[in-house]
Amino acid sequence: GGSTRVSGEISSQYLSALLMASALSESAVELQLEGPLVSRPYVDMTLGVMSRFGVAAEWLGDDVIRVEPQSYVATHYPIEPDASAASYFFAAAAITGGEVTVSGLSQDALQGDVAFVQALERMGCQADWSTDAITVRGGPLRGIDIDMNAISDTAQTLSVVAIFADGPTRIRNIAHVRHKETDRIVAVANELRRMGIAVDEAPDGLSIQPGRPEPAEIQTYDDHRMAMSFALIGLRVPGIVIADPECTSKTYPDFFDDLTQLCRGVQ
Repeated sequence: GGSTRVSGEISSQYLSALLMASALSESAVELQLEGPLVSRPYVDMTLGVMSRFGVAAEWLGDDVIRVEPQSYVATHYPIEPDASAASYFFAAAAITGGEVTVSGLSQDALQGDVAFVQALERMGCQADWSTDAITVRGGPLRGIDIDMNAISDTAQTLSVVAIFADGPTRIRNIAHVRHKETDRIVAVANELRRMGIAVDEAPDGLSIQPGRPEPAEIQTYDDHRMAMSFALIGLRVPGIVIADPECTSKTYPDFFDDLTQLCRGVQ
């Protein structure tokens, strides 16, 4: 047990790992956060799942979490569908003007990335929220100014949707994504420009001008989210080639099979 300081400015994953382990210590653990916490919904999700398995944590103010020694207990726990992966199919509806339903997700999901649907609503899509499914219908898209700090794993997805809007989109407060599988701000800017899209890079995000993408071979930087997000452009624009589709195996090895089924209207 004991206390330590944890920086949450780059990733929330370190904090989540320490939280899960802290319950098994011999004495209480206090984790004091240093600096702003990125991706706060992931920490809330960690604490929510821990509680379902019988482990409680206590916030002491806004920047300290205390975990007493406890035992995890077995339980029946339904796993939510991956909301980050679902973002690509919601985006497909936005880009094509179609309709996509993802079962098993709701507005009350533990995963913060369901808020990506709210971003699409701001851009002009329609969404139906039920207790066990979310449906997105595409429509005329408008550009938005959005803070994506809490849902930064979907920033690349929104970037490709922004291409098809009727005005510029600014994505901000995601400086920490420079430390993911690749520098995602640089990678997105590079590949948008490769297709002839105008983009301004900022220290903490991007400003994207809409346009007609030109055929291009997209480099993925060994980043699964680059491959899955940029593949969606091919739903509207011929000649988009993903150079390393196998990199999606990190989180979603069947992505291109599922995308193909969706395009064929297979339920």
